[in-house]
Amino acid sequence: MITNNAKSVDLRLPTTRYQGSKRKLIPWIYANLKDLEFESALDAFGGTAVVSYLLKWMGKRVTYNDYLSFNYYKGKAIIENSEVTLTDDDVGRVLEADDSMTNTFVRDTFSGRYYTDEENLWLDRTVANISRLGQEYSGSELEYKKCLAYYALFESCLMKRPFNLFHRSNLNLRMNTVKRTFGNKVTWDKPFGLLFRRLVAEANGLLFSNSEANTASNKDVLSLGNDRYDLVYIDPPYFCRERTNSECDYGRMYHFLEGLANYDAWSTLIDYQSSTLHLKRNGNSWLEKNTVIINFEELFKKFQDSIIVLSYKSPGVPSEDELISLLKKYKRRVQVEKKKYPYALSRANGLPKENTELLIIGT
Repeated sequence: MITNNAKSVDLRLPTTRYQGSKRKLIPWIYANLKDLEFESALDAFGGTAVVSYLLKWMGKRVTYNDYLSFNYYKGKAIIENSEVTLTDDDVGRVLEADDSMTNTFVRDTFSGRYYTDEENLWLDRTVANISRLGQEYSGSELEYKKCLAYYALFESCLMKRPFNLFHRSNLNLRMNTVKRTFGNKVTWDKPFGLLFRRLVAEANGLLFSNSEANTASNKDVLSLGNDRYDLVYIDPPYFCRERTNSECDYGRMYHFLEGLANYDAWSTLIDYQSSTLHLKRNGNSWLEKNTVIINFEELFKKFQDSIIVLSYKSPGVPSEDELISLLKKYKRRVQVEKKKYPYALSRANGLPKENTELLIIGT
């Protein structure tokens, strides 16, 4: 429960099993944003869209951005879109068992890795059926309906995965008959179609208009145009001190979802030498320790005329002090809010209790 305009409102947020989601931190984030003066906001690394959703609920004009296509679809579905829903007939078309389907890429390529062959075939068929929504709709209505369907598809995929990730080809963890100390076997074994319907209903229920022209984009934040935003919220990939590369390579951890989002080109994007059949690296400089500090400097400079709110995790690289010093080059006043918050699958140098969530605010 959080308070907006002197009223207690139960803000219903998107549910997600996405690693690093700020969903549980939204009341704390809201408490630190509500007194800032701004009308427009950029969510630069939008991810799960929960912060964008908060900003939309606050009545701001929101631009959601994420460089991953599957995340972008979520931003377009529930941030940019305000009223287009998936009807029962739409869901029936998407879940229809179509005997004429010929593309079985998921079943043929990922057999025994993440889902059963039957489930893989369901995924092939469902992606094909989503594309066939174009037989009934067009324009922005079609775009939003497709994005809502993908929203439900991606979250269904996460619900049926051990650790909710694709970092290992570990279908056996789900299928083996053993005593379990983690995971939710009941959910893992629910049919895809049942989960899909549940998540469509959730997505439809999240839609509302805040009377602003909210948008979603699919770019590296440093390549965004020079549009003016009153506030820029930044939640970048994190580095632990003892790791060479980012501990949050979302493109690697969720490569299967990114493949589904780019289904027709998927076969050309895979690194076939990898054990998980993840996608080829695309040169994302936010995932390299020797360039991330340069990126922060460029980002702070790019948005120096905006309020800058940086979500970060300590300990990390760059350090809290380094980031504060860097931000002070561009902002007159910098304040830091802190909250102890251990992520379920995250380890700060091996000690989850050492994780501290930071909000570094430059005004």
